[in-house]
Amino acid sequence: MKTRKAVVLPKTEDILRQLGEQIRLARLRRDLSVNLVCERAYISRATLWKVENGDPSVAIGIYAAVLHALDNMDKDLLLVAKDDKVGKTLQDLKIDVRKRASRSVK
Repeated sequence: MKTRKAVVLPKTEDILRQLGEQIRLARLRRDLSVNLVCERAYISRATLWKVENGDPSVAIGIYAAVLHALDNMDKDLLLVAKDDKVGKTLQDLKIDVRKRASRSVK
């Protein structure tokens, strides 16, 4: 079966390559072997190689499994878009502002 390559923008490819490099460095800092990380993440060596090279065809779940294998680093995924300043500003612009106070019941 032929594998299709995901179509991503060049800047996104650069980000994925950087992510892969950071994952590789985290593995090396922790002195974890390729075999141990593969065993913990339930993936093959080839898949780990793709992750560490930032291959966009690898599912995000595999990236999460590898991060978890690196001593629970998958929790860092919760930081993605945590402080979404642009999104919050756009949301605030769409909020209707009341022109008068609501009626109070006496």
